[in-house]
Amino acid sequence: MDLARHDTGTVSVAELVGTLSLSADLGLGQPMEHVARACLIAVRLAELMGLSADDRGDTYYLGLLAFVGCTADSHESAALFGDDLETRAGVYDVEIGSPAMLAYLLRRAAGHGSLLHRATVPARLLATGGSGVRPLMATHCQVTGQLAARLGLGERVCGCLEQTFTRWDGRGTPPMQGEQIALPTRLVQLADVVEVHHRHGGVAAALDVARRRAGGPFDPAVVAELVRHGPALLDGLPPESSWAELMAADPTPRALTGEGLDGALEALADFVDLKSPYFAGHSRGVADLAAAAARRAGHPEPEVRTLRRAGLVHDLGRSGVPNTIWDKPGPLTALERERVELHAYYTDRMLRRVPALADVGAVAALAHERLDGSGYHRGVAGTALPATARLLAAACCYHAMTEPRPHRPARTPDEAARELRAEGHAGRLDAGAVEAVLGSAGHRPRRAAGGPAGLTPREIEVLALLARAASTRQIARRLGITPKTAGNHIERIYLKIGVNTRAAAALFAMQHGLLGSLEPVEP
Repeated sequence: MDLARHDTGTVSVAELVGTLSLSADLGLGQPMEHVARACLIAVRLAELMGLSADDRGDTYYLGLLAFVGCTADSHESAALFGDDLETRAGVYDVEIGSPAMLAYLLRRAAGHGSLLHRATVPARLLATGGSGVRPLMATHCQVTGQLAARLGLGERVCGCLEQTFTRWDGRGTPPMQGEQIALPTRLVQLADVVEVHHRHGGVAAALDVARRRAGGPFDPAVVAELVRHGPALLDGLPPESSWAELMAADPTPRALTGEGLDGALEALADFVDLKSPYFAGHSRGVADLAAAAARRAGHPEPEVRTLRRAGLVHDLGRSGVPNTIWDKPGPLTALERERVELHAYYTDRMLRRVPALADVGAVAALAHERLDGSGYHRGVAGTALPATARLLAAACCYHAMTEPRPHRPARTPDEAARELRAEGHAGRLDAGAVEAVLGSAGHRPRRAAGGPAGLTPREIEVLALLARAASTRQIARRLGITPKTAGNHIERIYLKIGVNTRAAAALFAMQHGLLGSLEPVEP
């Protein structure tokens, strides 16, 4: 617990959508910031072409959102073509909607699955001319449009998102062509492909692919503008991270705080859970259970809010693991388990980009850690895990147990409770957190909820400040109470935990995960 910073503060819509775009990068089989760099290409080209402020704003948010829908069709894509990340990465070498793309998909389908699958799926694709993948594209567009609406991005952006897989020559989906397709859509379509080829082969490769596809998927006039400005525009891209420039390029900054931020994070949670049908509702369920458990255990409301937000985004990195692993009906290999564990690392990396979500990210990144150090991705243990992270880990375990998985049916609530208590008894989960979670899930707890040693929420706040060497007067000023009241709290804390020195109290606080940091308190 870190009482120095409770509230996450102000987060911009661009920061939140940008964070989701990092998830899309992984789902597209690309390195992080592919979408960010493509967005910068599209926006800068829009400026050079003299587009209006409204069109530039639509181009910006369309650039960030257009391809995040890849998560939504991962289950179906993996069933047809194998590793969904590899499949999407290979699409950048062919034109969407072209004979070359059909040939590519036929090879993918023929090299994956059972003998029956390898015979029937390619035959069906060939018979329909590849139209069997159109429902996947429609799914992609529909869910990104819904997400944009939930984030308040307006009808123009939602309309452009429906056109993501159109082509200038009318051979895309839906069947639109030429200037029927919104100009921001045409810019983003071009920039998405150009970024990949520029990264792999430089300016010459980027301009070459644009020229070759002009008049097919791409607007020839937009390609001509890219060719005209391309060398300066592409050479001007940041050599490493594009994040700071991406945030600075937001033409219409909008802030999210309080309930608005909670609603936006809920939208992200629902979107992340589309990765597999087995995950539907998982993130929101974990978030609500962890928050209820924190209240039951007596945590202050600001911590409860931070914990719930962490629960909403704790699996943001799932897009970086293919569905051939998430949806596998049998046991995972050692290599597959390593890839699963990477999703916590990806989540950590994504959330670090947004300073105002530092507290949320710090807890979310610990969702899969264990008290004995057997968790992932850092393998941290014991005193390094704050109480909020212990609650999140227990809530995540319980909720996952009650959900079906491809290798097992859902546990009954009683079965899940027994397994969760066994994890606590074995020292992998915090026993107090386990009981708080089970009590919040409707089970009869085996011991009273509350802080360790019967500490009240206010006493936990005082203890955290005391551990950071705060004086009685400093504690009083920070918490808005009188020095006498602060002193009384300290006396009761010492009595309850059986110590009489600040250092011993600090050790108790660390042992029970009541501190997120030991930063000094300002005088």
